[in-house]
Amino acid sequence: MSCNSMEGKLLIFSAPSGAGKTTIVKHLLSTHPDKISFSISASTRTPREGEENGKDYYFISKEEFLHRIAKKEFIEFEEVYSGTYYGTLRSEVERIWALGKHVIFDIDVEGGLHLKRKFGNQALAIFVQPPSLEVLIQRLRGRGTDSEEKLTERILKAEKELGYANRFDVILKNDDLDTACANAERLILDFLSVE
Repeated sequence: MSCNSMEGKLLIFSAPSGAGKTTIVKHLLSTHPDKISFSISASTRTPREGEENGKDYYFISKEEFLHRIAKKEFIEFEEVYSGTYYGTLRSEVERIWALGKHVIFDIDVEGGLHLKRKFGNQALAIFVQPPSLEVLIQRLRGRGTDSEEKLTERILKAEKELGYANRFDVILKNDDLDTACANAERLILDFLSVE
């Protein structure tokens, strides 16, 4: 994009699955809809119950996803679990900037780090840290959405991801959700107010 006035900032929220990042991002979107807009990721996974295409994710086939990778339409993408791809379409970020808003991401850890590397000071990368791995495992089990095999895969991935926390600009502890939401709000408003 050549028109610099169109470019906003990026707010990246990353965490292992179950750390509460989605809840925090939804809180920020509901309190600051005038400033920020959610970047809808593309994914090849099957929609969960209640998820809508174009609202929660852009659900596309693996063939379509690979085709778009070849056309360089993604600013970041990865194979998160074997055979399941997630990514951010460049058109999605441009759509939000064109509205005069900043982009907020709810994205896994590697995707978040990739965006931060790509956008540098234009992006604030926040790692949402759960109280402990044990609490994280309880939350994941409590969801009841995953098979035991899938759960094991998520737990192993979470253990690895917790080790990446210090690569982010900020570590946001989520021991208490209300406190975490308030702290997240302060972080993003401070970042957005810096020219």
